[in-house]
Amino acid sequence: MTRVVSLFLPTWPTDRVRRKSGDAAPPREAPLVLVGHDGKRRAVLAADAAAQASGLRIGMPATKAQVLVPDLIVQDADPEADNEALERLALWVLQRYAPIVASDPPDGIVVDTTGADHLHGGEAAMLDGLIARLAASNITARAAIADTWGAAHALARYAARPMLISPPGASHTAVANLPIAALRLPADLVESLHVLGFERIIEIATQPRAPLTLRFGPELGRRLDQAIGQGVEVIVPIRLPELVEVRRAFAEPIGAAETIARYIEKLVVQLCEELEAKGLGARRLDLICHRVDSRAQASRVGTATPVRDVKRLTRLLCDKIETIEPDFGIELMSITATIAEPLNARQTITSLVDDAAPDVSDLVDTLMNRVGERALYRAIPFQSDVPERSVRRIGPMSPATGTTWTSDWPRPARLFSQPEPIETVALLPDHPPVSFTWRGVRRRVRRADGPERVYGEWWTRDPEMIAVRDYFRVEDEAGERYWIFRAGDGENAATGSHRWFMHGVFG
Repeated sequence: MTRVVSLFLPTWPTDRVRRKSGDAAPPREAPLVLVGHDGKRRAVLAADAAAQASGLRIGMPATKAQVLVPDLIVQDADPEADNEALERLALWVLQRYAPIVASDPPDGIVVDTTGADHLHGGEAAMLDGLIARLAASNITARAAIADTWGAAHALARYAARPMLISPPGASHTAVANLPIAALRLPADLVESLHVLGFERIIEIATQPRAPLTLRFGPELGRRLDQAIGQGVEVIVPIRLPELVEVRRAFAEPIGAAETIARYIEKLVVQLCEELEAKGLGARRLDLICHRVDSRAQASRVGTATPVRDVKRLTRLLCDKIETIEPDFGIELMSITATIAEPLNARQTITSLVDDAAPDVSDLVDTLMNRVGERALYRAIPFQSDVPERSVRRIGPMSPATGTTWTSDWPRPARLFSQPEPIETVALLPDHPPVSFTWRGVRRRVRRADGPERVYGEWWTRDPEMIAVRDYFRVEDEAGERYWIFRAGDGENAATGSHRWFMHGVFG
């Protein structure tokens, strides 16, 4: 079933202005409005959260807004720049989340995430991550996911706080109690419906369609069908000039897997020729198959390094054919290099003495597209005094950083991402425990070494200013060795809780 995300940016124009201004931007708590011409008068065209909290509204005369809020910051609106920036943001979403993304001016983005949410940990994790990333860039966002563009658009603007997930097949009930303005109708049509007493979508949906169409035209019925899932609404993916794309239209629709594979290979040949002409290699490819019923089937593959090898890219894309449902046939097929990076021609050097280093990038690409890009990584050392922060994840084919651990104390082969509490029996505060209980099993300590004192990183968090840990290597009667620590110095309660924790297991 189709799943569509609508991303709503309620203060997009003012957020864009603040981001563009950089360090010179007014503080977030200062009310900011953007004004422009609304007919013959200057009116407020955009207002940030602080301005709206002060009682200002879009459409209000600019002079009235300045009278109501004396310290109001007023700047000129630039709708064209807002739309251009929205296109760039849509491209950012395209490169990171799903193959089918389009801007939804003036304040939104629509994403067809069918079959793509599992790559981001599920729908809830995907929406939460998207909103969090935008918030980190000082962009306010709300998001909703539903079966249709119309339903997701309505829920994002009238129900999401800040996100909402409509269960599959529940678009009709999800939008039923929303105001009729959520149907994306013209303002004069919404006003006419209010005059007749209609306030909610369910009140329109339960009325006979013919009288409404006769009086208001087909727009009302079309928008209602799009919201409840009875009408098709095509999402035209964003395609900026910098994206390398090839496409093929068919006189007769195709549907057999062998035919799809044959045309994928032909398109990949064209794509690699264009990539070579630009000195680029593909890092991410999007295959979109447009069916005769105006629906699109999309598949995405990625590579660990820039690639423009025809056989390799063809195989990766053909592995996705089983996810394509041609239905009554595919009439248009396109392949887009969503992410492409410079790739210089390399000369193969044959050595008579030493064998060349094996190239595992092909295997990495295959695994990455099966288990997900985030599930495949390498762990590298990172300079940090706190053990759980001393490891970082990088891409499986990323170059070595050259970073090493500088501690003279040994570290366990298995380090837990989060320490686990244990119950201990200790004779003295500075001594290792005589025994400890971990995961319900009591272990008696036979040997121990330590303590190794680790201080908190005061420059990271204020509570770590005086925090310490005392680590011990202990061995139980079975010969198993563990890495445990006490939070605190054993005397001052401000240095830690003085509880004991298990942090790792030695091989």
